[in-house]
Amino acid sequence: MIDFIREMTRFLFRRKKYWLLPVIIMMSVLGFLIVFTQGSALAPFIYAIF
Repeated sequence: MIDFIREMTRFLFRRKKYWLLPVIIMMSVLGFLIVFTQGSALAPFIYAIF
């Protein structure tokens, strides 16, 4: 996993794709939010956002 993150950051900075950083960050935050709150009482509120 760490190798993937390292390779992705190298790609972004070598190709000057800085605009992809917010997209990647938001997708990972939302993914972790969905995974970690799936069994909790917060799940109906989070799914309502989408």
